[in-house]
Amino acid sequence: MLVHALIREDGTVGAEELYTVANTLGMSDQQVRLCVKRLVTEGRFTHEGRGRKAELHATTDTVRALAPNADFLRHAFQQDAGLAPWDGVWHLAAFAVPESARTARDALRETLVHLGGALLQGGLYVCANPWEPYVEEAAHRLGAHGALTLLTTMDLRRGDTREPADLVRRLWPLQEIADRYDRLSRIAQPRLARLTGPVELSPAALLTIAVELAAELTRAMEPDPLLPPQLLPQPWPGTQARRLIARCWAALHERDQGEPRPALFRLYADITRETTGQATR
Repeated sequence: MLVHALIREDGTVGAEELYTVANTLGMSDQQVRLCVKRLVTEGRFTHEGRGRKAELHATTDTVRALAPNADFLRHAFQQDAGLAPWDGVWHLAAFAVPESARTARDALRETLVHLGGALLQGGLYVCANPWEPYVEEAAHRLGAHGALTLLTTMDLRRGDTREPADLVRRLWPLQEIADRYDRLSRIAQPRLARLTGPVELSPAALLTIAVELAAELTRAMEPDPLLPPQLLPQPWPGTQARRLIARCWAALHERDQGEPRPALFRLYADITRETTGQATR
């Protein structure tokens, strides 16, 4: 996460910057060296130079994978702003992949959960958002598209439960999701205070704060099914946490001194600006 978070918009990562931020976060130089070595061996980066004067270059696939969840982050902010109301439609996906293709079956199951699906019964998952393009792309990639069935309904029942908000409470671990956002808020609040305070912060300190925020945002967002606000307890901790994060990104940009910025932060800033109307430079 640290290396990926520091990729600049030209696809490079400076080793001096990487070591400095890693040390501030309590990581040793040896940890960084081993991580870089593994990333290069896996073909995710190429490497030029030695030590702290080295520079990493992200491969095309790595750059493309920088923000695979950008659409979901944008959707979350749109939900918070009331721009994506639920239409009452449940989206279902069912599959029957044979044991001989267990790897594809397991990968498809993990993808459905990652996309916000909840298990209804063996091989049948439900989502509250239109996930079909993402599900089909994954099924094609895994060679399981022929075993996939997609359908929608506005009449979903489980036993005697049919009210949408009651179904949500039964199908998704709302407390766990809320707890992760509470943690994100606890992390974001003191950093927002530093970013908006009078004390000057060095470029390394700003990068460190940004990486910490990005890591915690990922921790909270990746398992979040992004359920419609109409179906969630209110006030919802996710809305508050994302509001804090948006203010943090805006404050980071206010302190911008013209140094090359990590591409991930530009992406986050653009998304929050689009959906919250906050201006960034």
